[in-house]
Amino acid sequence: MSGGPIDVTRTGGVATITLARPEALGALSMDLARALLAAVDAAVDDDAVRCVVIAGSGRAFSAGGDIHEFTAAGDRVAAHIEELASTMHRAIERLAGGDKPVVTAVNGVAAGGGLGLALAGDLVLAAESARFVMAYRRIAAAPDNGSTYFLARLVGLRRAMELYLTDRALGAQEALAWGLVTRVVPDADLARITAEVARDLAAGPTRAIGMAKRLFREASGDLLRSQLASEARAITESSGTEDFREGIAAFLAKRGPSFRGR
Repeated sequence: MSGGPIDVTRTGGVATITLARPEALGALSMDLARALLAAVDAAVDDDAVRCVVIAGSGRAFSAGGDIHEFTAAGDRVAAHIEELASTMHRAIERLAGGDKPVVTAVNGVAAGGGLGLALAGDLVLAAESARFVMAYRRIAAAPDNGSTYFLARLVGLRRAMELYLTDRALGAQEALAWGLVTRVVPDADLARITAEVARDLAAGPTRAIGMAKRLFREASGDLLRSQLASEARAITESSGTEDFREGIAAFLAKRGPSFRGR
């Protein structure tokens, strides 16, 4: 399937779902979120699919929520973000909470909601150009897409809070050192190595892999669904504030925001 905001290809037992908005740096529009959920559902429910790959296109994996859509929503921005978060969260829960192995291939920036989607992979392969940034504080938004769930478990509370409070970007090698990614590869080799890893997983004992995924989730406290629900409520509430409106305006105007705490 191609021609829309995502492309889906199937090779053997591998379904590759590519965010196909390179002109928008893979920004998570409502159309993309709906198409992603449909593609994830189809892949997870298809017994012939034994591994799922999530990839970006162009210069970025995903720059996060589509700021231009937020602006266009006007007074309905909170309802828009609530629906967007709910749709993305269902896709992420099916990927991370399901039994099939998931590989995310991160090229360029994974920011905001794109960071959460990237971290939903069981294996996260990062190109040398990859950068990881929360990017929520700058628009006065609470985190979503499972980023609080994944970050707290992968890097610990102190570092997770640092990433939110400072909005600093981690390069690929630092992300590897922190435990955010599985492996860093040259940009030119990302697609090839991702395909090799996915083929190996698809040829593996996928029932046992599914059991292992469940055991690891249970061992770390399997609260993904409730955490996603809490994130959806928080980002919806934060999007109704004066600070959020100022953050969006400042981002689009390429100036520093003037937050007032309300």
